[in-house]
Formats: sequence, structure tokens, C-alpha cells
Amino acid sequence: MATEKMEFQTEVRDLLNLMIHSLYSNKEIFLRELVSNAADALDKRRFLSVSDSSLLPVGTQLRIDINVFSEAKRLVIEDNGIGMNREDLIQNLGTIARSGTKQFMKNLKDSDKSNVELIGQFGVGFYSAFMVARKIEVLTKKAGEEQGYLWSSEGTGEFEITEAPKENAGTKITLYLKDDEDVAEFAEEWTVKSVIRKYSEFVSYGIYFHPEAKKNDKGEMEIPEEERLNKDQALWRQSEKEITEEQYKEFYHVVSHDGSDPSAWNHSHAEGSLEFWSLLYLPSKAPYNIWNQEAQNGLKLYVKKVFIMDDCKELLPPWLRFVRGIVDSEDLPLNVSREILQSNKIITNIRKHVIKKVLETLKNMAEKEVDKYNAWWKELGIVLKEGFYMNWEHLDELKELLRFRSTKTEGDALVSLTEYIDRMPENQKEIYYLIGDNKDTIQGNPLLETFRAKGFEVLLLSDPIDEFMMGSLTEYKEKKFHDISRGDVEFEKTEEEKKAEEESKSAFKGLCESLQKTLDSDLKEVRISSRLQDSPCCLVTDEHAMSARMERMMEAMGRSNMEKTKRILEINPTHPICEMLKAKADAGESLGEWPKALYGQALLAEGSQLPDPAAYVKAITQLLSAVAK
Repeated sequence: MATEKMEFQTEVRDLLNLMIHSLYSNKEIFLRELVSNAADALDKRRFLSVSDSSLLPVGTQLRIDINVFSEAKRLVIEDNGIGMNREDLIQNLGTIARSGTKQFMKNLKDSDKSNVELIGQFGVGFYSAFMVARKIEVLTKKAGEEQGYLWSSEGTGEFEITEAPKENAGTKITLYLKDDEDVAEFAEEWTVKSVIRKYSEFVSYGIYFHPEAKKNDKGEMEIPEEERLNKDQALWRQSEKEITEEQYKEFYHVVSHDGSDPSAWNHSHAEGSLEFWSLLYLPSKAPYNIWNQEAQNGLKLYVKKVFIMDDCKELLPPWLRFVRGIVDSEDLPLNVSREILQSNKIITNIRKHVIKKVLETLKNMAEKEVDKYNAWWKELGIVLKEGFYMNWEHLDELKELLRFRSTKTEGDALVSLTEYIDRMPENQKEIYYLIGDNKDTIQGNPLLETFRAKGFEVLLLSDPIDEFMMGSLTEYKEKKFHDISRGDVEFEKTEEEKKAEEESKSAFKGLCESLQKTLDSDLKEVRISSRLQDSPCCLVTDEHAMSARMERMMEAMGRSNMEKTKRILEINPTHPICEMLKAKADAGESLGEWPKALYGQALLAEGSQLPDPAAYVKAITQLLSAVAK
């Protein structure tokens, strides 16, 4: 049969032109695509042989073989899969039989080619080889047929098909590499081996590398033994019963590059309308780059055991970015891009499954391994807290996972919300909490005095994200959360207590007015407090106003032009200082530096900065000097 010359389909010509002249930097994936195609061909031959045993003679080892000829700049990938006949070659290598291709090609032409994932978006991985090859030959014979064919093209507008002898079924692809410097590495054995190990180590069939024959010291040609490149099996596709704990831990080190052992893991296989495997790990230590927005932090994505990408963020929400592991889908197209992933229903369903499994694993650890979970929480709980904003679907599960320090925990102990509610006194109606800048300062906040005296536990929060988290964390098991630094706190009081409080408000009205007059630029109100025991005063925030801590955070983010929220100063009517000041106010005497001293003390007690440290020091010095006289 004479050589047939044919023209590529228009879309293929456009695609080849883009590939050959593109600025696409990740050229190595052409090898992944060719190996993946070979694995598919092996799969198809094995599948068809189930109904026609003649297609796969007994004893046939399905495999992929790789040869590199460095000096000749030639690379060969061969498989003994199903193979192709003339019609298959025209259909598979001459056209793109896929809907939507024309529109995609238009979008591709209109975009910035240097930033577009050229490969993996429409099932045409074979053509990626033209990024590195000046000419490609495909020698193939279909299983069950006698005639072989040679397909060849230089990636221009044409390809040729010729009848050619081939002994065994399968396909042999020969790439004649370009002379370009950035392609030269693919004529090196080490590069080819490392790329295959990177992308295809978990392909089901053996991938064998054949080193070049070389002359020995005697001038004789020696043919080195073949080397299998994918020795490891896909651990995630094995049954959990077949895998030891040590194997799980060793695999974690591989996928995470973390030297410490994971806290927990989840291994699952989903079947039904979708089939996929997932192996998810919870690190025991926070990854060093956990706060780096540009860091790789997603799961590894495989399709049919073929590596697709290292950092598939579409599989996880940002608040689970600490999770490491692998997802392997049977239903995604092998050539899948990040753009496609963002709107892919399969990915959406897998993502839901992954989130569910991670939350289940955390809950299981929290219930059965309390100490381990508490240690994990101290490392990564702050990231999990991010799930309380821009997420309304998993709030109930996240509430169960929260852990807190409180006024009743000691040392490294933590309390869950369930434990908190279980030990609430009968007369406590709400879940109390207090937010501060650090755990040491918050413990000494005067606002806690009455709560301690009444036996009411207060959750102590000091992470920067807590202000945002509590905006979404409004109630748990029908108990509302109450920030004790906001508004007023309604305690159950006896008639005598109510009467005493009203008398104090009346008796201290003059002092409150005097303090308000002096501190009016800083305070919204001065009032009698029912939450203080030992301290003379404290600062609280109006119920609907921005907290002082949030203001400081906003300033740190560059929002320095915001109007300051005026605070409320509460004074303790039973404290000697306040009684002394009441007497001065009632007698019409000047309060001197006392208003500045009280306000400064209240700011320092809650961990806030003084607006004018020098003025505060001057006031304290004058008061101490008066005592010294």
C-alpha cells in the first residue's frame, strides 16, 4: 500500500500551532500523557480479552517500555495494548472528536497563552508531544488483526499513514526531539526516569526503562538490564485490611514531606454514580507554610492512578488546607485542568465527600483520643476556626470540634462546648466568653471577677481570628453566647441585691457625672458595675459597637482613618477608691488626676494600649506623691 497523505482537522492544526509556538513551560507532561495513553490501551486490551480470549494470549505480560537514545535525540514509548488500525489512527490522531472543542480553541487563542494550561483540557494529550518533538512516528497493530501501520507527522498541517510490518499487537511511539536547549534534557536518561516516577509511579502496569547499550573496556557492546520505574503500588487503592499502620505513616511522609507522624488518617473508597478513592491525613504539626497564601496546600489529584496535579485546592475549602493526601477518580477525564475543576460536578461531589471524611476523622479523634486531639487543636485549631465564616454548611460539625481554655481549665487542659454546658450551674442561662490579646492578660481581666465568684465558667479566647469566629458562633444547643465585655450582664438577683444596686446608682450619680465630664472625649458613659469584686473599674463595649480589639486589628490592616468607638467605664461602688472619690464628688472637690488614673488602669487591665502613656505616668506620679506627703 502506498503512503497516504492526509490533512489534520482544522482544530488539530490550530492546536498544534499553539503547542509548537507556545510559551508553555511545563513541557515534561507530554511524557505523562503518552504513558497514560499507553496504560489506557493496556486497560482496553485486558477488558476486551474478557469476552475474546484470543486478544490476550496466555502468558502475555501487559507492560510499557521506554528507551532513550541520547546522541540521536530520540525517545521511544512502547506498549502491547489494544493497538490501532488505519481508521483508528485517522480518528484518534487526525481529529478531535469532542464537543465544545471549537469554542475552547477560540478561548485559548484569545487568552494569554503563557498562563493557560494547554494540556489536559480536552482529551488530546498525544499532541503535547509536539512541544518537544520535531517529528513523531507511531508504529501500531491492533490486537486481533494482521496488518500494522506507521503514522508519521512533523506537526504541520499533514500526517502520513503507511502499511508497515509489526510482529506484536500494541503501539510504539518514536519522538525525534527538537534541537532546542529546553528540550535537550528529554534525551537524558535521568530526566526521563525522574519524570515518569513523578507522574506515573502508580500506573497499574509495569513501566520498564531500557538503558542504552554501551561499550565496555574491551570495546564490546553491553546491554544493561531493564529497570522497572513504578515499583510502588497505589496504596490508596488497596484494602485497609492489607495495609499496616507503619505503611500508612510511611506513605504520609512521602505525600507530605513531613518528618513527623500524622495525628490521624482516613482511607475510603466511594462507589455508585461516582467511583473514587481518598486517603486523607491530619498532620500532627502545623505545616511551616500554613499562613502562606501562595503555598501549595491542597490534595494530590490522580485520575485512574495517573498523577494530575500536586495542589488541587478545589478539593478542599481553605479552612481545611492543612489536610494532606490523595484523591484518585475513575470518572474525571485524564486531561483535566484547573479551569475545568472549578465548575466540575464530579469535583463538587468529591469535595463534599472529602470534607465529610475529614470532619468525621477529627470528631473520632476528639472523642476517642482526647489528649491527642487537644495536642492537634493547639497546633491547627486556629485554621479550623476559619470555617466559621464564608461557610454555612458545616457549622454544626465545627462547633463539636471547638476547644477552649476557660476560667476552670488548668495547665494544658481544654474544654469542649458540650463539657461546658454539662457543668453549667442551673441558674446560668448563657455561654459566657471573653476575648483578649493573649492568654496571660485575659486571665487577669477584672471582668471575670464576679463570674468566678458566682461559679460561672467563662471561655477565654485569644486567637486573632476569634473576633471573626464569634460573629458566626451565636448559639450552641439552644444556649446563646454572651461576650462579657459587651453590654450589660443580667445575673439573677435577690430583692435585697436589686435594692442595693438601685441605691448605689443613686448614691454614685454625682461621681459618675464628674468622671464623665472629665473623660467625655474617650467615654460614652460612666455607670455602676455589678460585675466587679476586687477592682475599682473596668471598660466594656456597647452591645452593637466594634470592640477595641477589632479596632486594633483593623488599624493593623491599614484602616487607621476609622472613628474610634467610645467605651463604657463601669465603677465598683464597694471599692475603697470609688468610695473615696464619691466623697470628693459629693463635697464638690476636684477629682484631680484620679479620672486619668482610673481610665488608664482599666485600659491596661484589659490589655489595651494607653493613648498617652506619659500623661498616665504623670497622673500616677502626682497621686503617689500626694500619698507620700
